[in-house]
Amino acid sequence: MSAAHDIHGADDGAAHGTLRDYAIGFALSVVLTAIPFWLVIAQPLSDKGLTGGIVVIFAAVQIVVHMIYFLHMNAKSEGGWNLLALLFTAVLVVIVLSGS
Repeated sequence: MSAAHDIHGADDGAAHGTLRDYAIGFALSVVLTAIPFWLVIAQPLSDKGLTGGIVVIFAAVQIVVHMIYFLHMNAKSEGGWNLLALLFTAVLVVIVLSGS
């Protein structure tokens, strides 16, 4: 077996997603996209500011879902550096969303 195959087959201790994890992440992503889409298209709420706020909240939750289910960020992987990146991203998201 060549060295290239050994690299791809090595277990580096990083979290790898299972089909179940990806399916859950995909389902959550679809729901977190469909609900705000429906809120904007159907306009069940008369206050556009409230609708915009709800859409922003769903967007923030979807970012977290993507980071957990697709990027596999947790406190155990890469010695906790992923958690630090997650916290940094959360701070940036709060700054961007509050400034919008």
